[in-house]
Amino acid sequence: MRDTAPGASVPDQTSLLFPPERRVWTVTGLAAELKKKLERDFFDVWVEGEISNLNHAPSGHYYLTLKDAGAQLRGVLFARAARMLKLRPQNGMQVLARGKISLYETRGELQIYLEHLEPRGAGGLQAAFEELKKRLQEEGLFDPARKRPLPLLPRRVGIVTSPRGAAIADMVRILRRRYPNIGILLAPAQVQGEAAAGEIAAAIAYLGAAPAAHRVDVIIAGRGGGSIEDLWAFNEERVARAIAACPVPLISAVGHETDFTIADFAADLRAATPSAAAEMVIRPKADFLAEAAERERRLEQALRFRLTRQRQAVLELARHGAFAGVRHAVLRRAQCNDELAFRLTQAVRARQADRRRRWQALSAAIRAQEARHRVAAWRQDLQRRQERLIESLRRRLLAARRRSEALQRIVEERNPLAILQRGYALVYDEQRHLVTQPGQLHPGDPLRLRLSAGWAHARAEAAPEGDGE
Repeated sequence: MRDTAPGASVPDQTSLLFPPERRVWTVTGLAAELKKKLERDFFDVWVEGEISNLNHAPSGHYYLTLKDAGAQLRGVLFARAARMLKLRPQNGMQVLARGKISLYETRGELQIYLEHLEPRGAGGLQAAFEELKKRLQEEGLFDPARKRPLPLLPRRVGIVTSPRGAAIADMVRILRRRYPNIGILLAPAQVQGEAAAGEIAAAIAYLGAAPAAHRVDVIIAGRGGGSIEDLWAFNEERVARAIAACPVPLISAVGHETDFTIADFAADLRAATPSAAAEMVIRPKADFLAEAAERERRLEQALRFRLTRQRQAVLELARHGAFAGVRHAVLRRAQCNDELAFRLTQAVRARQADRRRRWQALSAAIRAQEARHRVAAWRQDLQRRQERLIESLRRRLLAARRRSEALQRIVEERNPLAILQRGYALVYDEQRHLVTQPGQLHPGDPLRLRLSAGWAHARAEAAPEGDGE
């Protein structure tokens, strides 16, 4: 018997004679066991690589290969996850991929089931931005014809931003200063991070479909400035589509002066900062007063122009009249027209001053009542007053025109030249005095005859006869 060193184990004679039973795997069973271990140990991994062999199936799924200089790994990106991506995968794109490692038993291939892809570095983000911008532009989401104007004086403003950021405080301060009675409805949302895009899109959809009690007239969606990564939520496709589908005018107010986001292109209006967006929503009171003054000036100018034309027409008729009395009457009528124009101008100014006083009274009472209804009532009242004023002016001018036409007809009827056209003539003596009595003439006196078409010369041939002789 061979000696053994101290502490050395002695083989079990039984195990040598009867070895343990071998475990034989089926291919399916081994593959299932390997898949289970892989999914347990590599259920959430990040992989960096280049996309190749990309295939986009009709189902919306993407099949691809991630590779680097030393190896490659098959990958699957299902349609559900693909819809959440910032970019559309392309061959040759360097990406960071997140997913779980598993085994595709049918072919015995190791592959990664992808949940997320993002471009590698800032250059990749810019490429994703340009690709999404081009695709949405081709769909017509940025068409200027889709842009809507902002309401003149909104009753309630909806804001989509972080409730803890400086942007909300600035916007509320500006809105309250310009219009203390305005309603503000905040739809809070994260504006940075993976969940930000979904929350922003949901908040916009909520404000756009809010019930009547919470209905808003305009929406501001934005945040303060930051890096391209910080602002990326406003470059997400779902945010752009939520803005395009929103039935309420929307201002994109992401705090960056020079760069644009996808949200800026999809929105109805872009503001450089949230504070600038608040200033766009509510115009200063001085703008409303200036607009009212401009309308007053234009109305007065139109009235003066029409009255000047009527006065010129009346003076032209008087200038061509044949009788001093008629001309004097026409001039009196012109003076009456001037007085009428003066009184109308004074009335317009008085009414405009009254409307200005009423506007100031409405401004003083705006804290007690909602401005939108008051402004609407003021507009309706102004419209009615303008219509009545214009109608009154139209009637007065029509009456003046009729009186002028009547005077013109009288002038034409009494014009002696019209009588001469019937065959009559006016007889003047040598001193050009009109001859109206036979006693004014002596035989041989030279005469001048005024006919309808000119003058003729004649001479008295017989002694004139006396009245009744």
